[in-house]
Amino acid sequence: QVQLVESGGGLVQAGGSLRLSCAASGSIFSINAMGWYRQAPGKQRELVAAITSGGSTNYADSVKGRFTISRDNAKNTVYLQMNSLKPEDTAVYYCNADGVVGLSPSLFDSWGQGTQVTVSS
Repeated sequence: QVQLVESGGGLVQAGGSLRLSCAASGSIFSINAMGWYRQAPGKQRELVAAITSGGSTNYADSVKGRFTISRDNAKNTVYLQMNSLKPEDTAVYYCNADGVVGLSPSLFDSWGQGTQVTVSS
């Protein structure tokens, strides 16, 4: 029903920056929250940052002051600007969105396929 496609991951040196993008497509009526999660090898998936349709944001303590989440509601797209990257930021980053879809409205909660971010020391 709703597809999320991420882009922007890659390899960067410590202290560098990357910008992730995630575009949602499908029979979307409205999107509530959009967010970024990450999962490092051997660890559980964790919330990195989230943003509501009204623009309220929430960040993990480990990324506050370094990462910025934003969204373009007209494009159903969420971004994650990552600055001052550290080796411990290395993980697969996943996009998530929830909202309402379809002519007979129903709720959705979708995930992207993930994009690898690797930070070298």
